[in-house]
Amino acid sequence: MESIKWNNSWKFWPDGDAFALVWNVPAQAREVTLPHDAMIESPARADSPNRGNTGWRDGGNYTYVKTLSVSAEDAGTRYTLKFEGVYAHALVFVNEQYAGGCANGYSTFYVELTDLLHPGDNEVRVLVKNVGMTNSRWYSGSGIYRDVYLLRSGPVYIAPDGVQITTENADQALAVLSVKTTVVNSAQTPHRAALETRVGGAAETTALYLRGGETRTVSQRIVLTSPQLWSAEHPALYTLDSRLTEGDTVLDTASERFGVRTLELDAARGLRVNGEAVKLRGACIHHDSGLLGAATYADAEKRRIALLKDAGFNAIRMSHHPAAPALLDACDALGMYVMDEFTDMWNRPKSDLDYAMDFEKNWADDVERMVKKDFNHPSVVLYSVGNEIPEIGSGGGSGICAAISDKMRALDPTRFTTAGINGIFAAGGQMGEVMADLSGGKITSGAPEGNVNEFMAVITAQEDAVVTHRVVTEKLELACAALDVAGYNYMTARYAPDTQRYPNRVMVGSETYPPQIARNWALITKLPGVIGDFTWTGWDYIGEAGIGMPSYGGGAGGHGAYCGDLDLTGFRRPASYYREIVFGLRSDPYIAVQDPAHYGEQRAHNPWILTDAVASWGWTGYEGKGVVVEVYAPGGEVELFLNGASLGKQPVVDCKAEFETVYAPGTLSAVCCFGGAETGRFQLRTPGQERRLAVEEDYRGGELRYLSVALTDENGVVVTDADELLTAEVSGAALLGFGSGDPAPKHNYNEGRTDTWNGRALMVLKTQGDAPIRATVRSASGLSAQFKA
Repeated sequence: MESIKWNNSWKFWPDGDAFALVWNVPAQAREVTLPHDAMIESPARADSPNRGNTGWRDGGNYTYVKTLSVSAEDAGTRYTLKFEGVYAHALVFVNEQYAGGCANGYSTFYVELTDLLHPGDNEVRVLVKNVGMTNSRWYSGSGIYRDVYLLRSGPVYIAPDGVQITTENADQALAVLSVKTTVVNSAQTPHRAALETRVGGAAETTALYLRGGETRTVSQRIVLTSPQLWSAEHPALYTLDSRLTEGDTVLDTASERFGVRTLELDAARGLRVNGEAVKLRGACIHHDSGLLGAATYADAEKRRIALLKDAGFNAIRMSHHPAAPALLDACDALGMYVMDEFTDMWNRPKSDLDYAMDFEKNWADDVERMVKKDFNHPSVVLYSVGNEIPEIGSGGGSGICAAISDKMRALDPTRFTTAGINGIFAAGGQMGEVMADLSGGKITSGAPEGNVNEFMAVITAQEDAVVTHRVVTEKLELACAALDVAGYNYMTARYAPDTQRYPNRVMVGSETYPPQIARNWALITKLPGVIGDFTWTGWDYIGEAGIGMPSYGGGAGGHGAYCGDLDLTGFRRPASYYREIVFGLRSDPYIAVQDPAHYGEQRAHNPWILTDAVASWGWTGYEGKGVVVEVYAPGGEVELFLNGASLGKQPVVDCKAEFETVYAPGTLSAVCCFGGAETGRFQLRTPGQERRLAVEEDYRGGELRYLSVALTDENGVVVTDADELLTAEVSGAALLGFGSGDPAPKHNYNEGRTDTWNGRALMVLKTQGDAPIRATVRSASGLSAQFKA
């Protein structure tokens, strides 16, 4: 099928009349280019019914309209629209007639237009119904936030998602590919056709006779010699070209990118890719694009995956819904394993109007959409049937788990199923019994007060005892029965005993606390049946406001979660370097300093953060006052120096050492030693007196350009303790977002102004053809900097 990106020239407006008799385009309609997130355009507001779940933002009802022009000469042409994601409850109309839709805000879906079109201009209208609040536990975005494609073909064609490529076996000498291609004859007359498939110098042609109205799946087997095998370390990709012909006439073509790779799994040898054992160094991520809201751009996803990979991750978990095609494309190209997740709920709601309202009638179709989308992406290695499903350990819930797993395997027998299982939630109504046992009868109710995240934070002191309780064990036996991999959310304490109790059970840390990575990774590297760890989270996100914010008695506030190894802009926080050292990927130490403003204070327990430390030795006004310095290192011992004078040595325990000292400006250095021999060093410097703004290109894609902005001294040292208000002016490009990693920003990302956060900010530009770009940034104190391209 011919595929045309259909993102330009949509008319958009918030819909105020659901029962409009006349479908006009109102005067307030404006032109937008997809992807478009309507929710991010309005600032967060304190009276949002969604509260912090969506970052204090609400959805609404919206209308998108575009014209499709069809000529009389196009008779016999079939037209289909491909929507990669519309949040949520999309209804598609053509010339005021219903054509199709999709309730799930994360599913890729197709709408057939052909029979509703006429020669001339045709109106395509998409209604988005996202006014029902609350419906999400995280920032969802609103509207047509992913790409749309117009697909065109003749009456005999290769079906969308109709080419499925499987590596039957592969080694360095050859690979055997199984290719299944679904072809459709929508005409009433028969056709004698041929399907030619080419890849990597190999080809196969199959003759077929298609009766009128017939749909046929053609199976072919192709042998590749000396194949380049795909893995996260070597992400080699091939292109498979399909051509459907009748005599000398080409009826249709298709092209698919894929990777040649095999997967194996067992408790004795763990996960193997192309025969090689792999441990998943995983990051849970949400779908939003930070300053861009939910709008999904290929460049944004490529940048995100590149930065996560640079930080030491080799896997992501898409939490908690099907991943965007653009994200999977980036993972394929750059080399990143993926756990793609179906949903966050089944029949039991977690928000008043969430997917549970549609689950029973739609789950099978939505699973099929997800698997078809993922099938040719070599990066996808695991399908998760759901996240923290409360009913998964019940009799009925285990049956649903089996039904979803079986459906996934029937559609794709090459990958493995899992689930993010939280043993505390799975215990459900028996949590009272668990708490009574652990408290000696003093606590008889296991019902959490507040939201899920608050309960998890409170219970972490007893979490190991809770998750290893016999009630949880019994629930897990039902929950895991139908899964290939038992996904454990916050259940590290079960790894070792379950290896003995269930010798054939394969486990993965499907969601874990960031501070526990040293403990987790030691077990994972020791136990072959535990195949990896997915931290919450690898990249910060909007929504679940403040769960990672350090607190000293007050509320966390904000609209961002602030629990990512990388912040909303992609800047690496100290936890990222700590994790990289634990993974064994960094030999140099790293220094982070706790905020001296809270020296000696008791910080509220928060399981999603290490501390409030930042990599800075600039603390104006705290000279002579106490400060705590954290040093992360691979092992041995660390010696800390301030302006050349030793502050002593500390042994490294779980890749960390801690020093208490008194702040004084200058140079703070850490030297790591093993057996008396230096293995690495790192230093921080106090900024000088001069202040400058620096604007540099952070990432350049085909459509987007990212510019980093930093407040520095004369030597380029970032000033982290004197944040300033910045304004931006841009010509030759559209300013899509301007903001920082601050989880509680004062300004919306589309305002063209932001405060720096720890001295940094980020601009996201969308190029306008070959127009020269000029971006000017000014600070409230009179500093300015310019970028030209």
